[in-house]
Amino acid sequence: MSLLPLAPWPVLLVLVVAALAAVWWNPSSRSLPGESRATHWRLTAAVVLLGAAAFRPAVPGEQVDTTAANLNVYFVVDTTSSIIAEDYGDGRPRVEGVSSDISAIAAALPGARYSVVTFDQAARVRLPLTTDTTALDAAVETLLPESYEVSRGTSVTEADAQLKTLLEQADKRTPERGRVVFYFGDGEQTAADPPAPFDIDKKLINGGAVLGYGTTEGGRMRATRSRFDTTSDYIKDPATGEDARSVVSDATLGSIGDQLGLAYVHREAGDGIGPVVDGIDLERFGTSEQIEKQKVMARRELYWPLLIGVAGIAAWELGAGVTALVQTRRRKGARP
Repeated sequence: MSLLPLAPWPVLLVLVVAALAAVWWNPSSRSLPGESRATHWRLTAAVVLLGAAAFRPAVPGEQVDTTAANLNVYFVVDTTSSIIAEDYGDGRPRVEGVSSDISAIAAALPGARYSVVTFDQAARVRLPLTTDTTALDAAVETLLPESYEVSRGTSVTEADAQLKTLLEQADKRTPERGRVVFYFGDGEQTAADPPAPFDIDKKLINGGAVLGYGTTEGGRMRATRSRFDTTSDYIKDPATGEDARSVVSDATLGSIGDQLGLAYVHREAGDGIGPVVDGIDLERFGTSEQIEKQKVMARRELYWPLLIGVAGIAAWELGAGVTALVQTRRRKGARP
């Protein structure tokens, strides 16, 4: 068992002793209604449990994999309406392929810090850099397209300024860490003007890929606010009145790859993630010697059962207090 106290252990011991003294040293305790030795023992148990939880006891778990611990991984995702075009695999929305590939990349690069940037009419940081894969999973699961009703057209390079800022900040703060970029989209330019090229120094990017989704035949897009709503009609092409179709532009995506210094990979359902991540230089930006020395077994925290015990005692005392208050009022009401 290991301990990871929330504060220096002498401080925690002093606080526990002080709390126990407050529970037992009360000159007027005999005159207090509802006061009993049982109450003192329950409060003592609560103090002890809370103090033990503050020491954060834990037992060893599985060993942490930090293969890519020296990497910052930036996922740049197109969230225009075309992301839900139904031509991925057997007619599924493209966003399913994007979500699946992000999860696969994260699994192939364990220990990295991950960030998610989405763009439609504007670019936004949906997830700041974090090692928390649960937060990454949540961000990926909630990838939603912009509402087609408010769409005014989007450039495929809309995320340029946001991504450039993130990379420059990372280079300034932690220059020793690798910076890997994965761009997810279909290359469809819906803004009126041609896309301005990405204006990012290629030295800021140490690997990654541009991933393309969609077919040349195109896919229809449901007029939804959520990719989980399958009851809406399809978006109509105002010029023809027929269902609008989004088609992939491999040429545009290849050009984006050239601008960022990354390879372009067209993605189909069932494709392995190997070709996307194999080019990342883990010899240079993988687990450093220092991190390897600090590698420890994952901790299985034991403080939460202790806190459950504290909550149970608190609920008991609250119930006892309410009962005593009701009885007191009844006795007062019964007096002539």
